[in-house]
Amino acid sequence: MSCLIKPTGYRPLIDLQQTELAIAKIKDFFQVNLSAELRLRRVTAPLFVLRGTGLNDDLNGVERAVNFPIKDMGDARAEVVHSLAKWKRVMLADYNIEPGYGIYTDMNAIRADEELDNIHSLYVDQWDWERVITEEERNIAFLKSVVRRIYGTLLRTEYLIWESFPEIRPCLPSEITFIHAEELRRLYPDLSPKQRELEIVKRYKAVFVIGIGAELGDGKPHDGRAPDYDDWTSPGENGLPGLNGDILLWDEVLGIPLEVSSMGIRVDKAALLKQLELTGKMERSELYFHRRLLEGSLPLSIGGGIGQSRLCMFFLRKAHIGEIQASIWPDDMRRECADAGIQLI
Repeated sequence: MSCLIKPTGYRPLIDLQQTELAIAKIKDFFQVNLSAELRLRRVTAPLFVLRGTGLNDDLNGVERAVNFPIKDMGDARAEVVHSLAKWKRVMLADYNIEPGYGIYTDMNAIRADEELDNIHSLYVDQWDWERVITEEERNIAFLKSVVRRIYGTLLRTEYLIWESFPEIRPCLPSEITFIHAEELRRLYPDLSPKQRELEIVKRYKAVFVIGIGAELGDGKPHDGRAPDYDDWTSPGENGLPGLNGDILLWDEVLGIPLEVSSMGIRVDKAALLKQLELTGKMERSELYFHRRLLEGSLPLSIGGGIGQSRLCMFFLRKAHIGEIQASIWPDDMRRECADAGIQLI
């Protein structure tokens, strides 16, 4: 279990009943506005996929997926999804979605290896979205334009909450700041990646860090990325690698940068082969998803995930994600939270 942050003098700004109303308001408003902004249609998401297809998200490559045997399929094993990063791209092809349009889904996942703390839970709920793009749109300028659209939706949602609950005042800046992970490393060369994020997000309040996954000037990546969805090797801005990134917001309650979205332009055939080779995962090229991508039957795309509980936690100024969602927490964490005025559901 990770260290629990207990803000001094913390008290929720709204009670449990108001919180439930606010969660519904945020989720309904945000997904409608996101789908309109990015031209996305809603599709139904799977809770689990077959093991061995390559469809499940490998996250940082070390997390174990919850799995179980299927009796009526000869005990073939299914895996509870981590996210739907690759599944969505297959759906774009199967639904014949045209460039400029896409899909989103209300995804629920279980991440059994998560280290539990204020912002990490065994249960993950997010809007997973994916949009078809053209070859000409595989660049940093287009990535930034999509990030700005998503951020605009965040601003509108924050204003909605302020109108509904005047005690929760807006805190987001009018614009989001962009910085590449290598530029961030050069700015704070003596700090760890997480410390760099803290400094830059504390300063600008809303930041998109570009280039997550590629080696930086010190030979280390800013953070891990699986090799087969985001493109973190193709040249981007100022010749620096990566066409992906994370949206980070300053959480004034916890005093930390809060990652609310991981997203990016997805790998094409060349980037997939390069990233599989760099990570020593070339055997994945034989899996279902990877074969379809390499044979050219999947469209070019951009996509990401946006954490639902984290967004609600941020907008409602909550100190723990367990104030938003029902999950399982260690007994000592529940006791500590109760002592600190944090009401876990």
